[in-house]
Amino acid sequence: TECEKEPGSLLWIFVMVGNIVRGMGETPIMPLGISYLEDFAKAENSPFYLACLHTATVIGPFLGLLLASFCAELFVDIGSAGADEITITATDARWVGAWWLGILICALLNLLVGIPFWFLPKSLVKEGETNEPEETSEKSVAPLQENDKNETRQTMYDFIPFLKALFHNPVYMLFICITVLQFSAFDGMISFMPKYLEQQFGKSASDAIFLIGVYNLPVLCVGYFSGGLFMKKFKINIYQAANIAFWVSLLEYLLYFAAYWTVCDTSPVAGLTVSYQ
Repeated sequence: TECEKEPGSLLWIFVMVGNIVRGMGETPIMPLGISYLEDFAKAENSPFYLACLHTATVIGPFLGLLLASFCAELFVDIGSAGADEITITATDARWVGAWWLGILICALLNLLVGIPFWFLPKSLVKEGETNEPEETSEKSVAPLQENDKNETRQTMYDFIPFLKALFHNPVYMLFICITVLQFSAFDGMISFMPKYLEQQFGKSASDAIFLIGVYNLPVLCVGYFSGGLFMKKFKINIYQAANIAFWVSLLEYLLYFAAYWTVCDTSPVAGLTVSYQ
């Protein structure tokens, strides 16, 4: 018998490291971007700006799913394998789309979009206030730099006690738990629903990804944007916003329970649900 060799490659490490670096670059945008808006926007305009920010975070995955749908229609060895050499179609289980093409396109776009961040000013004039520039002499630059260093050291010393106090805040921890549960459900849908559509309805990977993006993400965009407009229009305070979020979330969960009654017949699979004969 011939020696059997198991296929193996360490190239997945490059993909993992790339995702780690991407996560390190994307993570500060939300907390620092929200603080940036809160510091320099009017109180009544802040919810609308935050809604625009969250809407943009949903538009991104929507466009990404459309790009993934397009790339999944292309064979993984695009450019090296001719059309006459490919004997399978996109609905075949052995089909592998050009997954790497989307990563290259998004990496280039991220690089281009990140360039304007270098030109954002350190401080802005708060919305609604007049800009009164102050002349800074060379003698006052040194004390300002020294104060910045002292504030940085003090922030490092106060970080651990502040983190402990934050973890002992029941409202904050409850919000963290709710957010984890919500994103877990959303990520589960994004991860497993395409495969369910492929197996249950015979869709190709490209069609399944496209349907996930079209049917889910535009509705989220409308919800984020309309919620921000609603809070800006009626000047909703924190207590009222919490009540609205509770009742809307409760209605959402009740509607999700209706999915238990939308059961489809199991597709026949030889050797699993039906015999080979």
